[in-house]
Amino acid sequence: MIILGIDPGTALCGYGLIEAKGNRLYPLAYGAIRTKAHSPMPSRLLTIAEELDNIIKQYKPHHVAVEEIFFSRNVTTALAVGQARGVILLSAARAGLAVSEYKPTQVKQAVVGYGRAEKEQVQEMVRILLSLSEKPKPDDVADALAVAICCAHSVHQEEWSR
Repeated sequence: MIILGIDPGTALCGYGLIEAKGNRLYPLAYGAIRTKAHSPMPSRLLTIAEELDNIIKQYKPHHVAVEEIFFSRNVTTALAVGQARGVILLSAARAGLAVSEYKPTQVKQAVVGYGRAEKEQVQEMVRILLSLSEKPKPDDVADALAVAICCAHSVHQEEWSR
């Protein structure tokens, strides 16, 4: 199963594709969709949608996993991230893909074993679990891979319980 994990954002939207074969995870591709800082929001959202559509066409994932918005003191940032999430969910729906959404604490629990783990711990466990030579950068990319890993574990657990 190929899983596309996404850490939504409007300036930088991290993505990570992994393949789950049994209980093994393999990295396929990862990176970030970047938008121009002073572009109007509709242009930024269009860039995210177009690039995400291309990633979906190229890698043909079976499942999309998206990180949920955590509580933010900055309402403007939270709204922008919510708009990016909407575009991401729309792209997945247009492609007919199953979507799972995970809270940051769920992702940390699945990857590190502790829901309040620090970013460094998550990055290091992503590196170890995917046998990468170095931690994925920037943080948004590591987070996207962590979301994909969380989804792989969740789907695997569902299969065991059947």
